[in-house]
Amino acid sequence: MQEPLNEELHHDERGVTQIRLHDSRLMRSLYLAVGFAAVILAVAGVVLPVLPTTPFLLLAAACFARSSKRFHDLLLANRIAGPIIQEWVEYRSIRRQVKRWVYLLMALSFVSSILLMSSVWHQIMLAVLGIVLTLFIWRIPVRKD
Repeated sequence: MQEPLNEELHHDERGVTQIRLHDSRLMRSLYLAVGFAAVILAVAGVVLPVLPTTPFLLLAAACFARSSKRFHDLLLANRIAGPIIQEWVEYRSIRRQVKRWVYLLMALSFVSSILLMSSVWHQIMLAVLGIVLTLFIWRIPVRKD
C-alpha cells in the first residue's frame, strides 16, 4: 500500500520546507480551484479596502503547493507576490517597513471609505472592521530588516 504524500514534508536545496502534491486527483483539483479563487480574491483585495490581499496569497500558495507545482512556481516567481510568500514561509513574520506600509495604506483606505459613506451605521461598521484588521496585523511578528 502506498504511503500518503499529503502529510510528508521535504526540504529543498535552500532548506525551505515544501509540501508535496496530494495523492488524490480529486483533492488536487479541489486545492487548485481554491487556489485560483484565493488569487482572484487577493487581486480584488488590492482595490477593495476591507478585503485583505496577503492572507489570500498565502492561501493560494498553500493550495498550489498541494495541487500544481507549475502554478506554485508561477506564484513564487511573481515579482510582487513571490517575496511576500517566501518571507512568510521562511520567517513566519513581516519586516517592520512592510508593516508600516500596511498600516498607512489601510488607514488611507478605511478613512476614505468612511468619509464616502453617508450612513452612520456603515461608517461605524467600517471603523470596527478597520480596528479588528489593525489588531490582527499588529499580532503578526515583526522581523528586523
